Amino acid sequence: MQEEPKPPHRYGLQLQTSLCALPWTEVRKGEVEAAALREAALMGVFWSAVLWGLNVWLLLVLGLIMVPAMFGFSLGISETYMTILVKTLEWATLNIQETKAEEQTLKSSSSNGLIQREGGSMETELEELRRSRPKPPVGGDFTLSDCFYFSRKGIESIVEDEVTQRFSSEELVSWNLLTRTNDFQFISLKLTLVYGLGIIVRYCILAPLRITLACIGLTWLVIGTSAVGFLPNNSVKYWLSEWVHVMCYRICARGLSAAIRYHNRENKPQKGGICVANHTTPIDIVILCNDGCYAMVGQVHGGLMGVVQRAMVRSCPHVWFERAEMKDRHLVTKRLKDHVSDKTKLPILIFPEGTCVNNTSVMMFKKGSFEIGTTIYPVAIKYDPQFGDAFWNSSKYSMVSYLLRMMTSWALVCNVWYLPAMHQQEGEDAVQFANRVKSAIAHQGGLVDLQWDGGLKRAKVKETFREQQQKQYSDMVVGDDSSSSD
Repeated sequence: MQEEPKPPHRYGLQLQTSLCALPWTEVRKGEVEAAALREAALMGVFWSAVLWGLNVWLLLVLGLIMVPAMFGFSLGISETYMTILVKTLEWATLNIQETKAEEQTLKSSSSNGLIQREGGSMETELEELRRSRPKPPVGGDFTLSDCFYFSRKGIESIVEDEVTQRFSSEELVSWNLLTRTNDFQFISLKLTLVYGLGIIVRYCILAPLRITLACIGLTWLVIGTSAVGFLPNNSVKYWLSEWVHVMCYRICARGLSAAIRYHNRENKPQKGGICVANHTTPIDIVILCNDGCYAMVGQVHGGLMGVVQRAMVRSCPHVWFERAEMKDRHLVTKRLKDHVSDKTKLPILIFPEGTCVNNTSVMMFKKGSFEIGTTIYPVAIKYDPQFGDAFWNSSKYSMVSYLLRMMTSWALVCNVWYLPAMHQQEGEDAVQFANRVKSAIAHQGGLVDLQWDGGLKRAKVKETFREQQQKQYSDMVVGDDSSSSD
């Protein structure tokens, strides 16, 4: 019989299979290596292009914006941008008026029109109510109609008080093509397309440019002031310190597309005095320091702000306080007096309101900076809300989110008025002096002059204010004789 063939040994079968598969494995390895080389080459080209783009971007920023800002001149780029922007907003306004001509244009004032206040004193308004009532022969000057005055005042405060509306964004006459404004709505296809193009311009071109300039400005401020701080105290150091400060603030101002118009420069604050201004935004510092150098007053912070503060104080005598020191009024007053007594030091910049107000009014000035007995240099700042809302609502937005909103606005347009220097008059206390300065700032800036404390943004009305109103009405009814006899 013929023997059946034996099956191949399993090891022989595995060896034969491996020998057959070897050429295909080598081919696959070669293909993988070639693909990896191609991918590496593409990535190299990609990163080379990114690096080239960054170099071009930085060169353009340096040559077209930073260098002109450092030396205080312009190449006309900002002016061209503002001209195009103004024409675009005017065109948008005309289209809105044509599309909705039947709608009444919103009032440009800060009030929403629900309450029409006459603005008179308590005595004046009560006399209007008492015209039809003869004065009683005895028993004081009380009449039941006085209740209507206090009832009306209470209802007005509930419907529309004069305080809380100062901490909300200012209403615009017309939509400025920004989503964040209160007039954002679909009006026409043309405006929607322009609005979409504006989003691309603001978020893809302006925002990266502004963030780059802000980072460069802050970095140069830290490096420049730190370097100047190693120099001995002499006139050269002081000149370099002022130049570094102004240069860095100008770079930051260019980064915000700031168009600032300064009026009455002959009244600019001088050394040995205090500059006081109304307060709308932390960027007020950038606006004012873009035209001159000031000594800052504030609390010591940590983190990035602390690094900037420590670098600034090395080259210039700013006045920084610890948290516990801020509560000691006598210590604060002494530090400020010591600073202004040295006529070689920069003028101190203070915002007496103590909080940001929405660009429509000026609220009560704290009397601390007016008790020092030095020259006060008032400054009025008024922003144009058509190009962006400069007001910082600190109870709604953090500092980072607010700065991002400003980076994505159209521009920062404002007017700055330097008012003549003011001195405390004979027989005038610090509160009266502060109110006189505040009234001058409000009048020059076209702002509403209010007596309310900005601290009411987060606190309740003090009992002393209610007692003051009660005392005022009591003096009207009973007279001052009774109070003096007590």
